[in-house]
Amino acid sequence: MKVLVTGSAGFIGFHVVNKLMEKGFEVVGLDNINDYYSPALKYARLREAGINYSQDSRDIKVVSDKYPNYSFIKLNLEDPDRLNKLFESEKFDYVCNLAAQAGVRYSLENPFAYISSNITGFLNILEGCRHYGIKHLVYASSSSVYGNNIKMPLSVSDRVDEPVSLYAATKKSNELMAYTYSHLYGIPSTGLRFFTVYGPWGRPDMAYFLFTKSILEEKPVRVFNRGDLLRDFTYIDDIVEGVVKVMDNPPSPEMTMPDGTRETAPPHKLYNIGNSDPVRLLDFIETIETELGKKAIKEFHEMQPGDVYKTYADVSGLQKDFGYYPNTPLKKGIKKFVDWYMDYYKKQAGL
Repeated sequence: MKVLVTGSAGFIGFHVVNKLMEKGFEVVGLDNINDYYSPALKYARLREAGINYSQDSRDIKVVSDKYPNYSFIKLNLEDPDRLNKLFESEKFDYVCNLAAQAGVRYSLENPFAYISSNITGFLNILEGCRHYGIKHLVYASSSSVYGNNIKMPLSVSDRVDEPVSLYAATKKSNELMAYTYSHLYGIPSTGLRFFTVYGPWGRPDMAYFLFTKSILEEKPVRVFNRGDLLRDFTYIDDIVEGVVKVMDNPPSPEMTMPDGTRETAPPHKLYNIGNSDPVRLLDFIETIETELGKKAIKEFHEMQPGDVYKTYADVSGLQKDFGYYPNTPLKKGIKKFVDWYMDYYKKQAGL
C-alpha cells in the first residue's frame, strides 16, 4: 500500500513515517517546512529518516538513504495545482493528513495562517482524495474541539460547538468537511482527536519542551492557572500505534442500528486518541524535575486565553474497534524525552 503522509517533517508525522517503514508500506512524505518553529529541527527529523533535503532539492522528490520505500517532497497544501499533480502521479492508496498550523496561543497572533493551512489546505487534500480514488483518509483533529466542556471523560458523542480558540474551530471544521466529502463522494475517512502528545523529537513550543529548556537554563518556567490544569499527556509511541491501526482499517459505509439491522451511512468515523489518565500540570513539571535532577523556578500566571482547564480522553471507541490501549507510564515517557533532548542538543552544540 502506498501512503501520502502530510506533515512528515513534523513531530507526529516523523514518527508515523518510521512506523510505516517498519510495517513495509511505501510512503511519500510532504511538508512545507515553515518557520512556525525552528526549521532546523524539521530538517534534523528528515535526516534521521534518511532524507538529505537541501534548498537545491526544491520541487524534487528526494528518496531516503535509510528507507528505500520512503521519499519526500517539499510542498504547500495550499498549492492545489502541485498537490493535484502529486496525487495524479503517485496514485496513493491511503492519505494520512497530519499537516496543519498547530498551536492554540499562536492562533491569537496569526489567525490567517490557520485558515490558509487548516481550512484551504485541508480542502485541497479532500479534493485529491475525491478525484483519485483514495481508499482511506486519516486526518488529525484535536482535543481542543471540546472547548470548556466540563463533562469528563470527553467522548466523541459530546457536543463540540463551542470552541475557545480559532485553532479548535479549524479542527472542528475539518471534521465537518471530511464528513461532508464522505457523504457526497463515499470517501472513507477517520478523524483522530489527539490529546497532548509528548515525546522525543517533539515541538519546541509545547509545554514539556519549554519546561525542560527553562529548567536546564535556570530560567523561570511560566506556569498558567497556577499549575491547576490537567492534561491527558500521551506518549508519541502510543499515538502512532493508534494512527497506524486505524489507517489500515477504513470505516464501512454501513452502520448497525440498535435493533441489529444494518443501514447505509457515510463512511466517516471519529475517535479520541489519548492516555485516558489526566495529570496535574504541577505533577508533570515535578516528573521533569526529577528526571533532570534540577528544580524549576516557577513563575505563576493566570489562565491564558484559548486554554482549557482539563482534558481527559474517553478512548473506548478505539479500544472496542481496534484493541487500542496506551501503555507508556508518564515517568518512562518523560525519561525517553529527556534522554533524547540531552543527546540532541549536545550534538547541536558539537559536544
